[in-house]
Amino acid sequence: MASIPDEYLWMVIVGFIIAFILSFAIGANDVANSFGTSVGAKVLTLRQACILGSIFELLGALLIGYRVSDTIRKGIIDVELYNGTESTLMVGNVAALTGSCVWLFVATFLKLPVSTTHSIVGATVGFALVAHGVKGINWMKMGFIVGSWFISPVLSGLISVLVFLAIKILVLNQEKPLEPGLKLLPLFYAFTAAINLFSVFYKGSALLHFDRIPLYGVFIITFGAAIIVGIVVRIAFVPWYRKKIQKYLEECKVEDTEKGKDVETSLDNDDVSRRQLIDDENKENLGKNELEVTPSGKKFPMGASIALLNENLLTPPLLNGNILKEIDLGTPQTKIPSNFSTPESDTSCHSSQPLLCSNNSIKDESVKEKSNPGESIESIVDVKVEDDLETGRNTVRDKPETVKLFSFLQVLTAVFGSFAHGGNDVSNSIGPLVALWIIGSEGSAAQKTQTPIWILLYGGAGIIIGLWVWGRRVIKTLGEDLAKTTPSSGFCIEVGSALTVLLASNVGIPISTTHCKVGSVVSVGRVRSKQNVDWKLFRNIILAWVGTVPIAGAISALAMYLLMFAV
Repeated sequence: MASIPDEYLWMVIVGFIIAFILSFAIGANDVANSFGTSVGAKVLTLRQACILGSIFELLGALLIGYRVSDTIRKGIIDVELYNGTESTLMVGNVAALTGSCVWLFVATFLKLPVSTTHSIVGATVGFALVAHGVKGINWMKMGFIVGSWFISPVLSGLISVLVFLAIKILVLNQEKPLEPGLKLLPLFYAFTAAINLFSVFYKGSALLHFDRIPLYGVFIITFGAAIIVGIVVRIAFVPWYRKKIQKYLEECKVEDTEKGKDVETSLDNDDVSRRQLIDDENKENLGKNELEVTPSGKKFPMGASIALLNENLLTPPLLNGNILKEIDLGTPQTKIPSNFSTPESDTSCHSSQPLLCSNNSIKDESVKEKSNPGESIESIVDVKVEDDLETGRNTVRDKPETVKLFSFLQVLTAVFGSFAHGGNDVSNSIGPLVALWIIGSEGSAAQKTQTPIWILLYGGAGIIIGLWVWGRRVIKTLGEDLAKTTPSSGFCIEVGSALTVLLASNVGIPISTTHCKVGSVVSVGRVRSKQNVDWKLFRNIILAWVGTVPIAGAISALAMYLLMFAV
């Protein structure tokens, strides 16, 4: 391979720098697709997700990321238009890296999961419009991409919901879900293995010669391995898992029993303390001052308390000796000193919150929002929506045995997803970089040389660093903020999105893994509870999706316009 000419060298150097920054942004934003739901379901900690992501993202980039996507390098634009003007194409790739990089950083800062594929595609279109106008763009493929904004989340959500409903009927709704779940466990593992193995072997890595395997061979390998996995799980894994879960359930019962005793003891001690407090107060006040309570002149000691006559109606602080200044038992009227303020009754608002007594006045803190006349209606509505969201998410939970059943399944699927992501989406950052390197080396826009493996390693390293430094932002959005997930629903989300990507890629529809994962999270979350989904956040994500191609394209076009003066 020839050395890079001096007039191209600066573009290659700048391209390497921006490509690494773009890989960093992809790691911070797009890896949340693989591990967001696992972290949200508390199956993995954020640290564990980062460790697994680092390993399998890099393995995927090296083993199946060898063939850089033709869509990224040559599919969106007609590279033949740049024959004789290779420097223009190289500057365009620098501009594409810049546009995609800037938009991904903005989206990650806003905690919005967006498609890195669509970002680099939009940036590629942006520089092509500046260089050659509309004639150099494959508008048919762009139409498929726009359609995928709607196809991806709907199709993935539908598949995930169907999988979840089947699991709900067969396992989750059972009074004792352990045995039905254990019976279906081999099927779950076999199904998961089949989906992920097919995605690896079908049109697989040229480096590993998977691309030479015929279609029937892919089916034999996939389903043969899936059957073996199911048999091994049934013979070896199910009995071990049954003992482990039963032991876990017994430990949970012991903990619940001990907690119940602690709570009961605490309540008894609290009751004794309250009684002792009132008795001490009455003794202290006894004989200090006497009140005339009958016409005959009988005296009644100030401070005598009747607080314990009916503890369910009034709490001791409200009926202690400091408040009951005068009680007239001989007349229909009770004398109340002027310094005791009685709250006016409010029939418009009834609260179940306790009344707080301070300085002989009674305050209800549960209606403090209503007492602020300057507060906007929108803020009150936001508070109501947040309360409904929290209430709805409190109903989304799995039984302890189902948590154990689906936890490892979800991790297994997430690991496969991370492996596939490293192989596929690393091309988003290094695709333009490879074009820069090959054009600079060959001096031709045809780009016939295969991708150097060290560039794959370079892009994978950037993704890993981005995941560790900034990945928690979008992981939290996808795994916790958008909808509450559990191990069972998380497994359905992973399977549905993976199956959708597999089907669509084989049909030829360019869809985004981000769109699929978000669609599955929202759909399954809505099925589990009406108030589980944060629709305001979902709206913002949709707006970010729609804006990805034009915004990245606009930034790339601006960069291209400025860089054109340098060549």
